[in-house]
Amino acid sequence: MFPRVRAGTGRWRHMAGGDEAVFVPVTGGWHHGPVTMTRTGAVWGLHHGDRQVARLTVTGADFPWVQADVECLPAFEEVRSLFVEQEQAFDSEDYDRADVLYDRIRGVLTMTFPGGGPVAEFLLRVYDDGTAGWRWHDEPFEAVGD
Repeated sequence: MFPRVRAGTGRWRHMAGGDEAVFVPVTGGWHHGPVTMTRTGAVWGLHHGDRQVARLTVTGADFPWVQADVECLPAFEEVRSLFVEQEQAFDSEDYDRADVLYDRIRGVLTMTFPGGGPVAEFLLRVYDDGTAGWRWHDEPFEAVGD
């Protein structure tokens, strides 16, 4: 099923984030300090090479997913078809095709945290209504069976 990966050695910790519960991956022990990455209003970046293609403004979090409004920048048009194809694959329950598209999306796009640092791993879906949902981890995923 989609995706065929498992998380690395990270642990998840529940932390209060205003009015909502926020779960963040941590490694090497518990995270201490304020959690702002999944707070409503936090802005994540989506990049194609050295160009930012979209801004993802967090609207909510429902472990393990983060939801956002998407501000598509002009360069997003170069990758929009990947997300359209991905939604078509899910709508038709073609999960093998969805896996291929996940790999293609991860092969050409990167994400950045609100502070600008790179997101090691993410599973992103951008919808045609201008919203997005994603899961992320601060360490690279390992393929199942590796």
